[in-house]
Amino acid sequence: MQSWIETDARISTQLRVAEKPGLLRRLAILFGHSGDSWFWLVGLLLLFWRGDQEWREVPAAMMVGILVTAGVVLLIKFTVRRQRPEGEWGQLYRRTDPHSFPSGHAARAMMLAVVGFGLGPSWFGTLLLVWAPLVGLARVATGLHFISDVVVGWVLGILMGFVVLEVVDLGFLGL
Repeated sequence: MQSWIETDARISTQLRVAEKPGLLRRLAILFGHSGDSWFWLVGLLLLFWRGDQEWREVPAAMMVGILVTAGVVLLIKFTVRRQRPEGEWGQLYRRTDPHSFPSGHAARAMMLAVVGFGLGPSWFGTLLLVWAPLVGLARVATGLHFISDVVVGWVLGILMGFVVLEVVDLGFLGL
């Protein structure tokens, strides 16, 4: 187990650009923030409120998915209690949530990608499937997560995405 933890930390450190000024750092910050839950919830709420009727199911399912995924992630985080990697960048995240396992951003992004691919037009799902891994990698690059946090987040997000699609298929959202 110790060698796995050391390998995880070594790979995560190699991917880290948080302290290195330049384009990669700026892109990592941009992609990392693009997975923030508040950003998605506000955008999806606006789309649900102002969008046409045929698109209402997609933002509704995604909002439910974000909330349920957050609950599952927090339950795991407060059970495992793995501390985030040491670092100065991302103090807001470090103060509000000191635990890193699993990555909520990676889980949320992958859940959104699965739901987007399952309910939206193919271009939308494809765009989200390209974006989701970048969010997870950005969280490692900014020093907020270990690579294992992100990989487990991706797996959890895929599972949660399929759960959300099943809920939609069963008609539980009532749309």
